[in-house]
Amino acid sequence: MTAATIGQIKQQIQQLANAAASSHLPSFWLTDWLLFVIDKPSSFLITDENYQLTDSELEQFHAGVTKMQQGTPLAYLTGQQEFWSLNFKVNEHTLIPRPDTEILIEQVLTWINSQPKSVDDDNKPKRLLDLGTGSGCIAISLAHELKQSCQNSSTESWQVVAVDLSLEALKVAKHNAMVNEVADIEFIQSSWYDALSTQDEPLFDVIVSNPPYIDEEDEHLARLVAEPISALSAPNHGLADIEHIVQQAPQHLNVGGLLAIEHGFDQGLAVRQLFLDNSFDSVHTVQDFGGNDRVTLGQLS
Repeated sequence: MTAATIGQIKQQIQQLANAAASSHLPSFWLTDWLLFVIDKPSSFLITDENYQLTDSELEQFHAGVTKMQQGTPLAYLTGQQEFWSLNFKVNEHTLIPRPDTEILIEQVLTWINSQPKSVDDDNKPKRLLDLGTGSGCIAISLAHELKQSCQNSSTESWQVVAVDLSLEALKVAKHNAMVNEVADIEFIQSSWYDALSTQDEPLFDVIVSNPPYIDEEDEHLARLVAEPISALSAPNHGLADIEHIVQQAPQHLNVGGLLAIEHGFDQGLAVRQLFLDNSFDSVHTVQDFGGNDRVTLGQLS
């Protein structure tokens, strides 16, 4: 294999990036992959253009580029993805956290901070449920923020419960909770609410979910070859799982509690109607960074 310097690789990346524009391959993936392979900070690409990659580094770089061109996301090559300033391990059993999902985190935290403080003498912790947790990014990010705000003020403490049907995904989520030093999450294998008792356990104050919501017929699914399709698409034009979550939520949520669901850009109207049909008020939809409907919220009346 011919030796190559950083400068030469950067030229290759530019050529690949030009070609990538038509192949849905984000150009920054190529640069980030190079930095991962050589284990250097981004400034290194400017200051050390004459650095010569070893044969194994060059081989790893080109093998990764080929995989990305075939549809493997960068995060599956590096095994990690940043989300909400935390770092998450990801693999083929979990979806890769998207920046748009941070809207869900922001909205839930804003709602929690707007609620009047409880005056109960028993000082019981509030409870939050994350349905279909995957890598754990929603539950862990929320638990991380709520723990910090509890330490920094006299706000209530929170118990977080995260469920997923996939045992492999739960393994990843538990690992992510450990490395991000969030210890107080209960992980449960369950198909949505199935393993959750409504008899013995107290109800939840917040239920959040980023469920599968892509229509099974959606042409874009063909490009998502690496991620678990069961975590992406749902029947009934992508609404089947959302419908189930909303309809069952009143059995698990305290009156006045919050339900917050991420959904597709064209599902806002349908999801708001589902909320209204199932005893939720203050129903509204929040848009993502691209100006698309992304998160619908409501309080149980």
